[in-house]
Amino acid sequence: MSNKIAAIVLAAGKGTRMKSDLHKVLHPIAGRPMLLHLMASVDELSPAKKVVVVGDKADQLEAALAGSADLAVQEPQLGTGHAVQQAEAALAGFDGDVLILYGDVPFVPAATMQAMIDRLNAEDAPAVVVLGFEPWDGLQYGRVISWDDGTITKMVEYKDATQLERDFRVCNSGLMAVRAKDLFALLARVTNENAAGEYYLVDIVNLAIADKRRCVVIKTDPYDVAGINSRGELASMEADWQALRRRDAMADGVTLIAPDTVWFAWDTELGRDVTIEPNVFFGPGAKIADNVKIRANCHIEGAIVGTGCEVGPFARLRPGTILGEKAKIGNFVETKKAVLGKGAKANHLTYLGDVTVGAGANIGAGTITCNYDGYFKYKTEIGENAFIGSNSALIAPVRIGRDAIVAAGSAVTLDVADGELRLVRAEQLVKPGWADRFHDAMRKKKAAEKK
Repeated sequence: MSNKIAAIVLAAGKGTRMKSDLHKVLHPIAGRPMLLHLMASVDELSPAKKVVVVGDKADQLEAALAGSADLAVQEPQLGTGHAVQQAEAALAGFDGDVLILYGDVPFVPAATMQAMIDRLNAEDAPAVVVLGFEPWDGLQYGRVISWDDGTITKMVEYKDATQLERDFRVCNSGLMAVRAKDLFALLARVTNENAAGEYYLVDIVNLAIADKRRCVVIKTDPYDVAGINSRGELASMEADWQALRRRDAMADGVTLIAPDTVWFAWDTELGRDVTIEPNVFFGPGAKIADNVKIRANCHIEGAIVGTGCEVGPFARLRPGTILGEKAKIGNFVETKKAVLGKGAKANHLTYLGDVTVGAGANIGAGTITCNYDGYFKYKTEIGENAFIGSNSALIAPVRIGRDAIVAAGSAVTLDVADGELRLVRAEQLVKPGWADRFHDAMRKKKAAEKK
């Protein structure tokens, strides 16, 4: 018996209900295309081969997969059985077990896929293993007619089923496990003599049963095999995924003040004793260490937040941000490719882009690192324990030394040495009584206009 596994992922449909120029299976959930959620689970099984069957918008799928799977083209689309058949050339010479999956069914756990393979290789050696589920409402799902021990007597599409068959609770997810040597031999015998005139994948089960071979169904939770065909279903799956992720976060020692208002990305990492206030959004690539407080209305993406930091409220941490231990980013502060050392602070109304900030440095309100000249980006370096006064503009490339002070309102274009004070302001002009005379003249003029 071979223990090699191949996966065939069907993704050739047009996805017309999405009404989108983006391929259906590339619409993201938690910041990651649904197809790539599925492929990540497949990869946990270390498959020998992966084949994605494509049709409409094949170039988008090719770009998203970036060479991680073979592509097989289905054109025209004549049903699920016909789609799987297109993978035959890519699996030429493969003699292992084949999983048949769907690109718009993104959250099949790797453990469930492995259970299908294990059942295929049980002592009774079934010809086909079907993954079934029992939804609250069977809707238009095909039915798996089976005995209590899982032995299938018949597979039938909903539109071809009798009312008695439709009353059967076990529904067909479409996912199957079959030995490669059986799969394509059975598919070659499938016809399109049905209500839709299509080549149904389920017919390989009926053909195997007609050959006196045993086929079986194993069941899983409906969430694991939920398909996504519309924007509404996409939103519902996003909501379900987020609810599960919030539950897991709290179970792992994270405090969510208002759980339903916090949105995670697929790869968000959270330490223990993290507190997250309402209305916080995590984009991909966020890593939060222990004992961090994230205050309300923050957006964090591609950022690493160190132990004991405080972020927000109303802060935006963009990709490349790294906050050292006990650093603080306050309200209405935006960072991008900004590395802050231990205990560094930017408390108010500041933009820090392409900058390194030394430990203990203090960035005053309204400070801006001017990192872009319209063509190129430049770096700013701020030394340990430096103090940047409010409303300063640091025009990169520029270096502010250790323990240096930049006076409020300065526009700094030249490096500041360690321990130096830099004051860059125009001389103040004082005209005693000028404002009083101005106001008197304006009031008189306004009064004259009203007459």
